[in-house]
Amino acid sequence: MPEIMGTVERPVMILACSGCSYVGQLANRVAVELSREGFGKMSCLAALGAHLESYLQSARLAPELVAINGCEVGCVAITLEHLGIVHGINITLTETGIAKKNKSDPTPEDMALVKDFITSRVKSNASSPSCGCDCCS
Repeated sequence: MPEIMGTVERPVMILACSGCSYVGQLANRVAVELSREGFGKMSCLAALGAHLESYLQSARLAPELVAINGCEVGCVAITLEHLGIVHGINITLTETGIAKKNKSDPTPEDMALVKDFITSRVKSNASSPSCGCDCCS
């Protein structure tokens, strides 16, 4: 199990955009790969949007939730906000410099860039106090 997750008791739930643009498909493919690699567990954003209770419960109980938005529209973050589910890490791929375009096949280079970006953000978040103060660690 990768060091990022720490322990089985602290799994990372991954929710990703799967829109039709390049960054939407990139978000989805990265989430699938991170899940397959054991970084965390991908869950279904559509099931959350459909208010399926078992998915809602899993998202509410996830100790760490990573929302991967393809673009600045932020559908993943908006869906979670609408449901009242707090997510720890909100990532928007266009903020990494990757353009929203109509090409639908993510390049290996962009996949690697985004995976590194996400894992670094999770590591950084795990080492920071959850309350934002300097007294907790």
